[in-house]
Amino acid sequence: MGFLVKLCITALALLAAAWVVPGIHLAAARGGATSRQWLALLGVALIFGIVNAIVRPVFFFLTLPLTLLTLGLFIFVLNALMLLLTSWIAQGMDLGFRVDGFVPALIGALIVSIVSWALNRLTSEVRE
Repeated sequence: MGFLVKLCITALALLAAAWVVPGIHLAAARGGATSRQWLALLGVALIFGIVNAIVRPVFFFLTLPLTLLTLGLFIFVLNALMLLLTSWIAQGMDLGFRVDGFVPALIGALIVSIVSWALNRLTSEVRE
């Protein structure tokens, strides 16, 4: 799957999380979005992808005993922390993305995972 397709899927998943979760704020999530807001959304998706590709494996390795102890449930916490880190970086870059706390990050990470999975399945079926 192409890089741009994955980036767009991540952007749509983040947009869905911003629509559903009250504690996640995205400039492009409410009302009519301008092209600048969509570029900001793609920037947030890019940051999220980089965080998940570089930082998440390190955190996963460091917290592997805790993940095994909780029978894998700690992965949800890890995903929420990656969303919070993305929010912190995006705020520093003034991209209009903010997560208000851990609970919205946890719910948002679940929504991003579900929407990303569904869209990836849909695009893989279209390609075949």
